[in-house]
Amino acid sequence: MNGGDEVVAASTGSPQPLDWKFSQVFGERTAGEEVQEVDIISAIEFDKTGDHLATGDRGGRVVLFERTDTKDHGVSRRDLERMDYPISRHPEFRYKTEFQSHEPEFDYLKSLEIEEKINKIRWWQTANGALFVLSTNDKTIKFWKVQEKKVKKISDMNLDPSKAVGNGSIACSSNSSNPKPCLANGCSPDRSYNYLGNDFSFPPGGLSSLHLPVVVTSQETNLVARCRRVYAHAHDYHINSISNNSDGETFISADDLRINLWNLEISNQSFNIVDVKPANMEDLTEVITSAEFHPTHCNMLAYSSSKGSIRLIDLRQSALCDSHAKLFEELEAPGSRSFFTEIIASISDIKFAKDGRYILSRDYMTLKLWDINMDSGPVATFQVHEYLRPKLCDLYENDSIFDKFECCLSGDGLRVATGSYSNLFRVFGCYPGSTEATTLEASKNPMRRQVQTPSRPSRSLSSITRVVRRGAETPGVDANGNSFDFTTKLLHLAWHPTEHSIACAAANSLYMYYA
Repeated sequence: MNGGDEVVAASTGSPQPLDWKFSQVFGERTAGEEVQEVDIISAIEFDKTGDHLATGDRGGRVVLFERTDTKDHGVSRRDLERMDYPISRHPEFRYKTEFQSHEPEFDYLKSLEIEEKINKIRWWQTANGALFVLSTNDKTIKFWKVQEKKVKKISDMNLDPSKAVGNGSIACSSNSSNPKPCLANGCSPDRSYNYLGNDFSFPPGGLSSLHLPVVVTSQETNLVARCRRVYAHAHDYHINSISNNSDGETFISADDLRINLWNLEISNQSFNIVDVKPANMEDLTEVITSAEFHPTHCNMLAYSSSKGSIRLIDLRQSALCDSHAKLFEELEAPGSRSFFTEIIASISDIKFAKDGRYILSRDYMTLKLWDINMDSGPVATFQVHEYLRPKLCDLYENDSIFDKFECCLSGDGLRVATGSYSNLFRVFGCYPGSTEATTLEASKNPMRRQVQTPSRPSRSLSSITRVVRRGAETPGVDANGNSFDFTTKLLHLAWHPTEHSIACAAANSLYMYYA
């Protein structure tokens, strides 16, 4: 890499800005429809193949979607390979199944209600046709297996179920030419029979047609979700992150002060690998806000803090990783400090690029892209909420300044995306020389608020970091001159791992776009 500005190695010619189009919406609201709190989506995640998508909501439910456009459409793979033109097909998903992952609980020792809201979802690798999902609320992580099971039915019944009365007993046998009166429980009032009990009797000579019911497996299938393991009682504070390791055996969970390492097979024991809790809680100055494993190196992970710093740690150095291998932070400009400086510097989300070379971080005002080989500063900064700087007092009063927006990178690492207010999200190009800065709305007409003339990149005065800053907008208004609605916010979104497709959540609606 030559210098800090070259975020991704330049390919032949610069990519063209993407033309985003609406693909699908699930759970679309009608005009004036009131959104139930439990239906609001709180987590989104694609699996590694991009063929499945999972969402979690505040009601503790996990909903799975599967891709339909890649399935066999009557054309063999060999025929497709022989075609000399690409198949223009965008990702299409359909509802697969849903299950109740978490229920509301109450911690009687601390007199604390534990919400059922799903904070994070992570896919585990599939095996034997089954899907595996990790989901967590504030306190408990669960490992789910979702598999198609063949429906079992009971056949060869002695009696005709259509003649059943009451709780399933048979009114009377239809084989008898001279039917005897029958009681509601199937007994006969005739005392000549030899009774085995009060409710059951055999006629003299027995029943020639009596046979045992048989359980048969039909060709019908049904999706069944089973909770395989529960990882509980390991966090005193709210879990904000879970991340599975590339070794396929372990994962981490992070709360405000600690990061724990789990083995997937062992649910009653975890190892504390990061602990930032001071001996005296009055000395607490920062908390952990997000944590993620490196996508390919099983010994490396990164976590962010409320002070705007990212620490890269190596599990090979020590059992308790209190000391970091690298620290990434941007020093504040002299004289720029205010009451809100630390609040808006707090990082709400971090993501590794697919190759593990870069880390994308989201704070309240900006997106920053970091090269893990260069800790002097971010290689690019994208302005997302700069126009809100004059309104920080109002945002503090209504708690909007504490909103936690997520971020994501494209599979090729050439673009980044994050959400904003008024159900808008921003897509920026981070390839060399890019001025791509697109604003889209989570609706069926995503380009309605498209920024026609994105701001050109400007060099930072610092020759050390050489930061690229883009995307600043007119203060106080959006692209159409409308004031922003801070009650509608797009916090959660995910980028398809191999294609230009984004899934984002606007309240209880899941919108999907492609380019």
